[in-house]
Amino acid sequence: MPKTKEKTTQTKDSKEPKQEEKVKKGDFIKVHYTGTFDDGTVFDSSEKRGEPLAFQTGSKQLIKGFDDAVMGMKEGDEKNIKLNPSEAYGDPNPELIKKVPRERLPPEPEPKIGMMLILSSPQGMQLPAKITAVDEKEITIDLNHPLAGKTLNFTIKLLEISKDASSCCGHDHGDCHDCH
Repeated sequence: MPKTKEKTTQTKDSKEPKQEEKVKKGDFIKVHYTGTFDDGTVFDSSEKRGEPLAFQTGSKQLIKGFDDAVMGMKEGDEKNIKLNPSEAYGDPNPELIKKVPRERLPPEPEPKIGMMLILSSPQGMQLPAKITAVDEKEITIDLNHPLAGKTLNFTIKLLEISKDASSCCGHDHGDCHDCH
């Protein structure tokens, strides 16, 4: 009977240290994060929702500064980052502030400054808009992202790295918007 080579694998109990994998462009990862403003106010947290954020790095699904920050991290790493508006949602664009005749709005509820509206584009996309001014004839709405112009702070903890999309979020990846 011919002798076969014995396959050797490394286990967690092995004395040799395992090469720790670092996040690279194209990896599928899961992170927990908390986003805060400079005054400490939390604006978003995956931990509070009880579900980590799953995404493919370098796929432009997230703001550039966040995507760049996870590159080179290892599973279990945690880091704090501060993103200027240019690395996050950009500066407010004055062209996205529009005046709308009041008659184009439903009569109820009465529009008030600070109220958020959901508008539909001709393509069917839903766009959030904030009412910034109200008078008898028209309202002024701001279509900028609510975090545009803001400095954002994040605490990021890397939970998992994978080369395989199927382990990223558990969805059928033919139509997965979380990872593509």
